[in-house]
Order: sequence, then structure tokens, then C-alpha cells
Amino acid sequence: MNVLVLAVESVITMLLLIGTGYYLSARKWFNQVNSGLIAKLVTNIALPAYMLHFILTDFSRDKLMHLAPGVVVPIVSIVITMFVSFAFCKLLKVKDGRKGTFSSMFFNSNSVFIGIPLNLALFGAESLPYVLLYYFANTFFFWTLGVQLISKDGVGGNNSSGKTSFSAVAKKVINPPLIGFFLAVILLMLNVKLPDFLMSYFKFTGNLTTPLSMLFIGISIFFTGITSIKFTKDMLGILLGRFVIAPGIMILIVWFLPLPLLMKQVFVMQAAMPVMTNAPVVAKVNHADSEYAAIMVTVSTIASLFIVPIWMLIVQIIH
Repeated sequence: MNVLVLAVESVITMLLLIGTGYYLSARKWFNQVNSGLIAKLVTNIALPAYMLHFILTDFSRDKLMHLAPGVVVPIVSIVITMFVSFAFCKLLKVKDGRKGTFSSMFFNSNSVFIGIPLNLALFGAESLPYVLLYYFANTFFFWTLGVQLISKDGVGGNNSSGKTSFSAVAKKVINPPLIGFFLAVILLMLNVKLPDFLMSYFKFTGNLTTPLSMLFIGISIFFTGITSIKFTKDMLGILLGRFVIAPGIMILIVWFLPLPLLMKQVFVMQAAMPVMTNAPVVAKVNHADSEYAAIMVTVSTIASLFIVPIWMLIVQIIH
């Protein structure tokens, strides 16, 4: 019961931050121009710092080397889920300007801001290495393929121009958060210890990521207009992907593999998390449909209040 309460509290905290962004927009503190500045601040400054501090603090070279083979499981699961998202995109006839964003939200999960506290509460500190393995895979796919798919929806993307140069693709894929991610891994593998003042800077700056992302989502929802939100087939498709297909694929993969029981349970829970909170920010920076992404983050986060506890019960029967 305590675990369930903590999971609910984590979701409510995120919803309160989203509500704050909505309220402040109603009070005219924010407009669509400075919301774009928030998106750039998160993507170009806060997230790279977060990657550096998070990886260099919570990992060690030996731990990474020992756990590295286990990352194959979430990679396979995410890749399969990605191809399923392409099929759903065609099946549901997702309109142009949303196809890439739809797929990205379908196969990438909120493995950090909800996934980490929930798994720590459910399984204890010994689950952290497996939580971070899924985080590695999820982060890599979001900031490479996920970002590229979302960028296709934006002005000047593949959907609008038909062709994209290699350099344009590289600029989308090689982005500041991914650079921060790989830089952190390189420093970790080389056993490089950064000065305390620099790590403190990365910590404080990185801590801006979650609140600013949530505020941005609230701002986006305000300017979209709650009354204009219509529940569409593709929105249902994303919820199905996040809470049924992604964890379902994961549970089919791990069920028969000779993996530690705790690893299996953590991977399934990580796959069952709501839409990644950075999706609206990336959509805004790439001039895609950030309102659509913001709505799906909010809807999936609310839905997780009711669906995640079910998966918490299901993982108990995994063997």
C-alpha cells in the first residue's frame, strides 16, 4: 500500500507542476514566445547538465561494464515497440504533422521522473542498476530516433519538404542532451573525476529539467485550450502503446530468459511508464505539434494513476 501511495504521489506532483504552468499562463505570466525560450533552455542547457550529473553520480565504470550486456533486453523491446508504432500509425491513419511525434511517444517512456522513484519504492535500492539500464536504452532511442521522428513533423521536416540532407539529419540527431549523455559515458569509462564545483553546477542546472518541462506542458495546454481537446483514435493508440503493448512486449521477452527476477520486474515496470515528458519540449524546438505532445503527456500521466498499479500486481507473478 505504501508503494501505491508513493506512485500516486509522484504522478500528482507532476500534475501540480503542469497545473502551475497552466495557471501562470492564465495570469498572463507566460505567452507562446517565452514558452519557446523555456523549451530551448531545457533542451540545450538543463538536460545536458542532467545527463552528466545523473550518470557520473549514479554509475561507476565497473558497474557499467558489469551491467552492459543486460541493456540488450530493453533495446530489443524498444525496437520492436517502435516498429509496432509504425504499423499503428498507418492503421489509425495518423495525420501528417503528427506521425513522428505519435511514434516517438508510443515507444519511449518516462523512465526517470516517474520510473525511478516508483521502482525504488517497489523493489528497493537494489533495483537501481536495472532501472538505469532501461534509462540508458530509452534515453539513447529518444534522443536519436525519437528526436528525428518528431523533427519530421516540424516545419521543414520530411513531411513538408520531401527530402532532408544528411547534415540536417545529423543536426537533429546529434543534439545537446545526447552529447551530454555520451560525454558522461566517456568520462565514466575513463574514470575521469570532475571538480566538485562543476558537478554542483551540473546538479543545480540539471534539476531545472523536470519543473521547467512540466511548466512548459501546462503552458502549452493553456494555449491549446482544454475545451478544444478532443479524444482521438491516435491518442487512444498512444495510451495502448504505453500501457499495454510496450510492457506486453517486454514481459514476453523476459518471461523465458534466464535473467535475474528483479531485472525482469524492473524492465516491465519501466516499459509501462507514461509518455516521456521531454516530447513536448522537443516538438516545440523543432516546430512540430507541441500542444499535441503536451496533451498526451498529461493524459498518459493521469491514466498512469489507474494503470500502473495493475502492472505493479502483474510483475509479482513473473518468475
